[in-house]
Amino acid sequence: MTQAEAATTADPTDPPFPFPITSALDPSPEYRRMREEQPVMRVRLPSGDAAWLVTRFADVRAVFADPRFSRAAATLPGAPRLMPGVEGDPESIVSKEGADHARLRRLVAPAFTARRMEAMRGRVQATVDDLLSQVEAAGPPADLVGLYTSQLPIITICDLLGVPREDRDRFRHWSDAMFHSTADKLDEAVAARNALIGYLAAMVQARRANPSDDLLGVLIAHQDNDALTERELVSFAGGLIVAGYETTSNRLANAVLILLGRPDQLALLREDPSRVPAAVEELLRFIPGGAAGGLMRVATEDVEVGGTLIRAGDGVIAVTNSANRDDEVWADPDRFDITRAPGPHTSFGHGAHHCVGAQLARIEMQVGLGSLFARFPTLRLAADESELPWRKNAVIHSLQGLPVEW
Repeated sequence: MTQAEAATTADPTDPPFPFPITSALDPSPEYRRMREEQPVMRVRLPSGDAAWLVTRFADVRAVFADPRFSRAAATLPGAPRLMPGVEGDPESIVSKEGADHARLRRLVAPAFTARRMEAMRGRVQATVDDLLSQVEAAGPPADLVGLYTSQLPIITICDLLGVPREDRDRFRHWSDAMFHSTADKLDEAVAARNALIGYLAAMVQARRANPSDDLLGVLIAHQDNDALTERELVSFAGGLIVAGYETTSNRLANAVLILLGRPDQLALLREDPSRVPAAVEELLRFIPGGAAGGLMRVATEDVEVGGTLIRAGDGVIAVTNSANRDDEVWADPDRFDITRAPGPHTSFGHGAHHCVGAQLARIEMQVGLGSLFARFPTLRLAADESELPWRKNAVIHSLQGLPVEW
């Protein structure tokens, strides 16, 4: 049976997914019901395909760790898709499996060790200080999304790869188009992706003529040793820019909003800045990771999960948004508490595909949040929370603006 034949078409009676949500800062209440009554459930996706949602923490981790749930198979023709017309990139590190994935991971992992990332903390701090000075100069009210939370991640990623700072707004535009496209604007997402790939391919050629010691230069050296193909190199760099910018930008903005809305928790953080790392882990657990809550995987053989048989060729989404609110793991999981002992949340995945940039994202959030509230001790929202502008689609929900005053 071909992959196309094995792909599952949704039944009209399957519930539509993503589920409606009442708050972009909380996962759908449907997940709690599912964890209690139907932890593995078949749903209908915007593409018209079907997929199984896996919602309990233990089952989500099991899916992440099981090679029979394949990201590579999810990129094949005919595989289930979340959005119509959106194809996965088979050359991306997040789509590779087995020996191919291990090879790419070995090549890029040394650039993301905890030691190397800690060495970047000073550069991140310098960027944060500069951006906060710009916020202060803008004067209250100021938009933290436009001036701060969207700027810090793209500057950091561009610095890491060696992308000129003057080009970072182009990368933001391309990333926004790719993540925030709707079903009627898929051509814009495709055009943005092609523009990003074209830019990076040209940059690789320029760096080959003039070698550098940044991350892109290191990857080019691997390519010259035949360890990395041109397509893999460009795909990894593009994926790092898009994921490193979009996810961290959203998490930072949402983290500020969550803390401003919980004065008791913010007071604890201001009284004792040493709580910042634990607060970041709680924020990572608490903040929903996008509307879909996870990447598509495809079962390569029949597998039972949570008492449900998933057939070969079926799509599977292990929902991190649900796993991180599982009361089998956390007491009162819907309560935000920075004094909570950090637990093994799934926000960076698990197993072989655990996010290679996790430590960098942590550092950006630790420095970004700690410095923000130290610089502006009276920071507060300059608008009613219900009036804040959100961009919403089947992939991600993100703040368009966050007006603050002090």
